[in-house]
Amino acid sequence: MKFQPRAPREGINVSDEHPLKEFSVLVVGLAVAFALVAVVVVFFVDLAVPLIPAEAEAKALSSWIPDGLELKSGEEAEALQDLTRRLAAHWPDCPYQFRTGVFPSDDPNAMALPGGLILVSTALLKGIESENELAAVLGHEIGHFQQRDHLRLFGRGVVLQVLMAVTLGQGGGLTLGDYVSSLTLNSFGREQEIQADSFGLSLVQAEYGHVNGSWRFFDRLGAEDTRIDRLATYLATHPASADRSERLRRLAVEKGWSLEGPLTDWD
Repeated sequence: MKFQPRAPREGINVSDEHPLKEFSVLVVGLAVAFALVAVVVVFFVDLAVPLIPAEAEAKALSSWIPDGLELKSGEEAEALQDLTRRLAAHWPDCPYQFRTGVFPSDDPNAMALPGGLILVSTALLKGIESENELAAVLGHEIGHFQQRDHLRLFGRGVVLQVLMAVTLGQGGGLTLGDYVSSLTLNSFGREQEIQADSFGLSLVQAEYGHVNGSWRFFDRLGAEDTRIDRLATYLATHPASADRSERLRRLAVEKGWSLEGPLTDWD
């Protein structure tokens, strides 16, 4: 039989669906697939974190800082390092040699980063009225190290950045902005916050013999700061209920810690 070539039928490669509808279905499908992959990978990251010895993390990342971050130096930075060292001394078998840094920002913020790095913004330090207030903030961050919360969020941030690089072709080092975004998207749960508060408050009690002043920064942050965007910056990376100060007071009473005591100046 001799082959007789024929032209294809009209419309054989044309879908009956509207192009915009097909495009929308494709975009939604890719987004769902991306989200599912991200959830699965993040789940395994959370499982893997407890298997990583804190000593290994501290050694491997002992000098790491986010890309492009310039830390301020001077007496205030040295005092911040000294206060952190004093608080950490009350954590038996602490695997970290904590480093602190002051970074310029108009927003009050503090965060715990892998390797034992604690960053505090200039705006937060400006809003502090006593060393005891700052000790509560630092103690809270140290509490996240004790629970390894910081490494979970860091791992999630790296995973999200890798997935974005694979899907969108974006890459580069993890910057401070990336880390803050990671915290915002993967904020600490209520139980993690309570545990960090509890551990941090125990460090304050051990250092001063009382916990007076520990909640005043949080009171003032909500009562005096009328710039919603500034308040949101802190609360996004430190999700806390409206009764956080009351929770700290109740915790102190439950532990039998004194709510009265002299406050130390922070210059």
